[in-house]
Amino acid sequence: MNKPIIKTPYDIEQMRVSGKIAADVLDYIAPFVVPGVTTNELDKLCHDYITNVRGAFPAPLNCPNPSESGPPFPKSMCTSVNDVICHGIPDNKPLKNGDILNIDSMIGKNGYFGDTSRMFYVGSVSKYAARLCQICYECLWKGIETVKPGNFIGDIGHAIQSHAEKNGYSVVREFTGHGIGKKYHESSLEILHYGREKTGVKLEPGMIFTIEPMINQGSRIVKFSKDGWTASTKDKSLSAQWEHTVLVTDIGYEILSVSPGMPARP
Repeated sequence: MNKPIIKTPYDIEQMRVSGKIAADVLDYIAPFVVPGVTTNELDKLCHDYITNVRGAFPAPLNCPNPSESGPPFPKSMCTSVNDVICHGIPDNKPLKNGDILNIDSMIGKNGYFGDTSRMFYVGSVSKYAARLCQICYECLWKGIETVKPGNFIGDIGHAIQSHAEKNGYSVVREFTGHGIGKKYHESSLEILHYGREKTGVKLEPGMIFTIEPMINQGSRIVKFSKDGWTASTKDKSLSAQWEHTVLVTDIGYEILSVSPGMPARP
């Protein structure tokens, strides 16, 4: 693995811009997440907001498939409903009261990328669905709070895994956080959401990466769809995911994917 890219002050300022736009997209779409709407409709609204209002572009659209032989991603947003862990493709199926939905917003602006995702409740959801989403959000923050110079990537994963498993949930291992900057996935940094303390890459000021734990209500085993993208829980249990883009500062961390409507720190 190559040495992680340390961002310059100019890089960081540009990534504050792209991170905020990615988060603003989620603020914008929130009022439209209601029973009866389709994820295709949500995708179109987000696409138009990103391109026409913010002058940015949606990074998932036509993103090459990791398998290289599979199809590119056909939409502007990832929309993952209920048992879908990640990379759900928007479609024409109406959302139902009680569904939980993850919308993953990744945008490019001025040559830099921003990335964040958020859970949404469709109407009124069950207590057990709400608890899963809440614990997953707490897991995200447990990971973020370990970020400071001198700590390790393993500290992030350990904090997330410990909190999830203590509360009876499993952690998906097939997908990770990643370095981000002028590329939306920098291969030099991989952020596991499980692991041991004081292992992996040591954190340095100027590193920027995503933390995006995926937590399942049941087994952590993943089922991959024939569409080449969608990953779901094999046992059909619910799954939740939250994501922020995080900068390692001289004394700790700064979240770059901030917006007025983002949920408060738990």
